[in-house]
Amino acid sequence: MLNVCQFTKSFHLGGTEGQVLQLLRGLEHRYHLRVGVLDEAGPLMDEVWKLGHPTRAFPLGGGVMRPNTAFQIARLASWLHETRTDLVHVHDFSSTLVVVPAAKLAGVKVVVGRLDLAHWHSPAQRRVLVGLTRAADAVVANADAIRRMLVEEDGVAPRRVYVIHNGIDLVRFDARAARGLEAPLPDTNGEPVVMHVANMNHPVKRQEDLLVALAQLKHEGVRLHAFLVGDGPRRVALQRLAGALGVAEVAHFLGHRTDVPAIWGRAAMGVLCSTAEGLANAIIEGMAASVPMVVTNAGGNPDLVVDGERGLLVEPQRPQELVVAFKRLLTDPAWGKQMGASGRRFVEESLSLDRLAVAHDWLYRSVLHDTESESRPAVAPALAAAPA
Repeated sequence: MLNVCQFTKSFHLGGTEGQVLQLLRGLEHRYHLRVGVLDEAGPLMDEVWKLGHPTRAFPLGGGVMRPNTAFQIARLASWLHETRTDLVHVHDFSSTLVVVPAAKLAGVKVVVGRLDLAHWHSPAQRRVLVGLTRAADAVVANADAIRRMLVEEDGVAPRRVYVIHNGIDLVRFDARAARGLEAPLPDTNGEPVVMHVANMNHPVKRQEDLLVALAQLKHEGVRLHAFLVGDGPRRVALQRLAGALGVAEVAHFLGHRTDVPAIWGRAAMGVLCSTAEGLANAIIEGMAASVPMVVTNAGGNPDLVVDGERGLLVEPQRPQELVVAFKRLLTDPAWGKQMGASGRRFVEESLSLDRLAVAHDWLYRSVLHDTESESRPAVAPALAAAPA
């Protein structure tokens, strides 16, 4: 059985970490798996250990511009060699800085995951990431928009970039939803709720636009509550904005929650307001819960939501378009349910855990058995070949 290492920064709550966990579940019977991290921390770490994967940490200790980074690269290269690792798949920016040079030193195949539009990188970080991405044996993008960026802007050879959409374990998702809430939710007096799931770390998430839309709806006499799930340094400012707009009584900041599947069951619709996005797990989970989604036409969002079929697309930073979309769903809930059902079918057919595993299995074996990569197609056919 081939030895494959999955490497990520940590196992805190986040989209990337969640997808690594999904991969570990999907691939555990196909490979001998090892897990590497920069920081052995996060609430998802228990799930990794329950799967029987003890982690090996390579801590950077506060930054990459220190001698310790070279030491950790050497440690990782030695570990990859000693464990006879055949391939390492790295999933985030910080880890890529360590993993790609270590893999090259150890003579191990390396796959780099590029899961966003590099919107939060400085110009210097972007240049370094581009160089390391070009050095990889293959690159996984989770959305068509990211693949276009890699090829057209970063100059990565098209034949080495593969689109593999995120996946979700629907059995686990449904079971978690059925277990119910871990903590009470705010009382909305039976009024409809729109749900927003995103971190509050980066301005690109644009929770501000949702708050402005709620204020406009209030001005028009339309009552709509919002559950904002997530946390981060921007939360205080967002709560202050909600107060200034007069919507503090309908904008409910829930913080981090581990019962998100159950909370989706209380929502009439979901929303994501981002100006830049990879393939958002929040949208996938909303559709898995049969909730119609209102999302911006940004990044990988159109890969998931076809306007008028699985939800509604709006342009970024246009709260008035959110208002119109919300009102359409509020006035025609039957149409919303129909789109929610369509979203659920799409997740079942195209974003299953099995498809995620089959696509990565095909890619890993293709990289390992085709050194020159010349015969590999430009986009992973495993998505089309995977069983429905």
